Amino acid sequence: MNGRTILVTGGAGYVGSHCCKAFAQAGWRVVTFDNLSRGHAEAVKWGPLVVGDILDRTALDAAFDEYRPDLVGHFAAFAYVEESVRQPELYYRNNCIGSFTLLDRMRAADVSKLIFSSTCATYGVPERVPIDEAHPQWPINPYGWSKLMVERMLSDYAVAHGLDSVALRYFNAAGCDRDGDIGECHDPETHAIPLAIAGALSDQRPFTVFGTDFDTRDGSAVRDYIHVDDLAAAHVLAGEWIMKRRGFHPFNLGTGQGTTVLEIARTVGRICEADHPPHMGPRRAGDPPVLIADAAKAHRELGWRPTMSDIDMIVRTAVAWQRRQTTDADPTTNSLTCPNN
Repeated sequence: MNGRTILVTGGAGYVGSHCCKAFAQAGWRVVTFDNLSRGHAEAVKWGPLVVGDILDRTALDAAFDEYRPDLVGHFAAFAYVEESVRQPELYYRNNCIGSFTLLDRMRAADVSKLIFSSTCATYGVPERVPIDEAHPQWPINPYGWSKLMVERMLSDYAVAHGLDSVALRYFNAAGCDRDGDIGECHDPETHAIPLAIAGALSDQRPFTVFGTDFDTRDGSAVRDYIHVDDLAAAHVLAGEWIMKRRGFHPFNLGTGQGTTVLEIARTVGRICEADHPPHMGPRRAGDPPVLIADAAKAHRELGWRPTMSDIDMIVRTAVAWQRRQTTDADPTTNSLTCPNN
């Protein structure tokens, strides 16, 4: 043990739970703080679970008083783009006001180090690719705006209050824990790879490729997929790094390589040994043709390089997880389910 404690808000969710495991393996004491509205208690395996909401000052105060963390990992956020357009009030309340409440109670508890789970959605439609941290940030949906607002808070709090933080801007988080302990489990599911796997494993749930007329090598959109275990490793490096630094520091997390949606569908079909061709649908409004990260800053300053993010590795770990979740309710359809959903 390194003697340090991290309090992880949203630690029962997809990326948060993988990061809890990585911090525990690195010798940190890990405390998960989650209201379980979208996370899963079964994913909390590396330390105590405090059931609480980041909007609840009293619950936060009690957690800080009991565990006295050295660092906060802040993952508690709503993260569905389409939902954020329909119900922006959910996103500004939870993601923005919740983050403000967390920062307020961190100050009261004299906790001054934080890692923030941010997103490439803060950049909006890219002016250039690959996208570096200096790229203009102009989100195109309330989800992206809510994350950018928190980044602005963190930048201002660093100057005014000495609250030091790292914002890690993910590109497309994908894959599942290589050991099979935890995985990706959303309700509803909106991520391309689990949807493609569900389509491959069942002829009742076809996978739809949205847009086949982009100016890309096969007409479908290009995205930068990063294995969730590589993301978790970056968080541990960033946690150690910010403990010795001052200020606010953003980092992109991606591979710098792009994979098309059709390539994802073909890879999933090959690994699943399935022949269920995807449906072809129209473009979705606001979908950029290409999103690829320039993660040179994370390589240079954090010493981070992805080692698990080959697209075959990503898909194989995701398929293994999804197959473990196959329900016995209707074995003829290979329907998939998630615990607690």
